[in-house]
Parts: sequence; structure tokens; C-alpha cells
Amino acid sequence: MSDATPAVEGWFTTGPEPALIGSSCRSCGTISFPRETTFCKNPACSGEEFDDVELSRRGTVWSYTDAQYKPPAPYIPTTDPYVPFALAAVELAEGLVVLGQVADGFGVADLKVGNEVELVVETLYTDETGERTIWRWKPVTAQNGAQA
Repeated sequence: MSDATPAVEGWFTTGPEPALIGSSCRSCGTISFPRETTFCKNPACSGEEFDDVELSRRGTVWSYTDAQYKPPAPYIPTTDPYVPFALAAVELAEGLVVLGQVADGFGVADLKVGNEVELVVETLYTDETGERTIWRWKPVTAQNGAQA
């Protein structure tokens, strides 16, 4: 993926162990995703300075669903006709719940609340300048107990 570029700059790292990039408030330590740059999300804090932090690469499925309808623009469909895909809300060790698509080849049948998933980076779409990548959640263990 030498021509690959994140579809949303600054939200995740790439490489062999990708991670979401959050921020930590210098005043109270509250962690946010996506990164905060203006004011702390903690209503009891008036902090305005933040440090970038890499969030946990693994988490547990908090909830999930499938997108049976084609999302509106700016969504770019990768198939014609549209093929539904799964979405998972994943709870990280930092106490955040992060929503994202499920990795290619996996659907709602592969998900269960409480199961472990890990962050992977996959191609979202390709345009004239190359691949655009996004993070997705990949089940660590399929429902039948086999390693994914």
C-alpha cells in the first residue's frame, strides 16, 4: 500500500500495529476520540491543552448492527449494487466507545456483545491519486470459536 493515504488524516496510524489517535487533556487526563484541540470534554475541567495518545488496539464489542441501506454522500460505495456492511461500537480500555465498520469478510453473524476485536487498516476506496484507507474492527475470535 505504498500509495495508500488515510481517508481521514490524523485519526489513526498505519503500519503493522495501527492505532486510533486520541488526545489526553493536560489538566485532568480525560481522553477523547477523535482528538480534541479546543476544550476538554470533561464538563468539570477548563483544560485547553492536549497531548496525542495512541488508543488501545483491541476492545470488546459493545453493540453492533448492519447498514442495510446505502449511506448518503459523502459515502462512496465500493460495489454496484450496494452491499450491506456491519458496524460495531467497540469499548476500549480507556473507557471510550468507538464506532467503526467491521473488517472485510466479517458481518453481524461474526459479532457478539463482549467479544474481542482488534483494529485493522483496510482500503475504503481508490481514486485517481491512490488508495484511501480507514480503520475497521476485526473479530479476534469468530463466534464458532475458530481464530479469525
